[in-house]
Amino acid sequence: MAIQPAALRNGDTIGIVTLGSPLDANVIRERIAYLQGMGFRVVTGRHVFAQNGFLAGSDRERAEDLMAMFADPGVKLILPARGGVGVEGILPYLDYGYIRQHPKLISGYSDITVLLNALYQFSGLIALHSLLLIDFKPDTPRYNFEQFFTAASSFAAPRPIANPPGMPPMVGRVQGAACAPIVGGNLTSLVGSLGTPYETDTRGKILLLEETHEPVNTVYRYVEQLKLAGKFADCAGIVMGECTNCVDAYGKTYRDLIDEFIVPLGKPLLTGIASGHGTYKAAIPIGACVYLNAYNGTLTLMEPAVRPY
Repeated sequence: MAIQPAALRNGDTIGIVTLGSPLDANVIRERIAYLQGMGFRVVTGRHVFAQNGFLAGSDRERAEDLMAMFADPGVKLILPARGGVGVEGILPYLDYGYIRQHPKLISGYSDITVLLNALYQFSGLIALHSLLLIDFKPDTPRYNFEQFFTAASSFAAPRPIANPPGMPPMVGRVQGAACAPIVGGNLTSLVGSLGTPYETDTRGKILLLEETHEPVNTVYRYVEQLKLAGKFADCAGIVMGECTNCVDAYGKTYRDLIDEFIVPLGKPLLTGIASGHGTYKAAIPIGACVYLNAYNGTLTLMEPAVRPY
């Protein structure tokens, strides 16, 4: 049974951690100031400003910061500074049993994808595929904040997960419907977890995929690897997000890739959801039950089977 963490309220304390690549200290301070201006208290991990090449400290140090936030009774939301690379390195050092007994809201996308799915898979914790600390700035679209705070403040259902006005709505590309927990996120990150103890279990799940800054032929390679690993055969449905700043390759587009390699899988399929690296970011609770309706192009958060805290 999945665990619904306590809701976020105005004035609550947010814990900031850097779990993958480092982020410039001035940017971290600016984003923290923005959060404080919104009325939140902020605490930071011991290694939040650490830099060790392309990593923000050692794997163990970053894991210790995360566990300290789960252990702090005053922290209501854990917000990673950014993704980058290296998040998978902390997974062996986490105490999933302790996390299950001390659940907290946590949000992120990009390389944080592997953490969100591991927390659901091994602790039963519902986690938000939504904003990172780096997104708390004046030019972030209002839709992104509305999505984030709606999802963080309540798991009330049913709740539609829809694109913002002015953006094309989701499209049902393979007709059908499925109601199941949703897993997934960034395609590169999911592929990187294959063959490890932390690869995402898609059996009976709805699989969310999005990507950024990859040529279409590389996206094909990753999709094919997921297919050979059985992740599409096992899943109940597929939700394809944007491929942000992905370039065409050999005359093929991202749309062509979906038409030629995702549609033939025959699973209920929605395309075009605003998520992850796109300008607009829907807040998607990883591990919560959603209803994918490809007949009318909708995705709806359903009443999750959860143990609330």
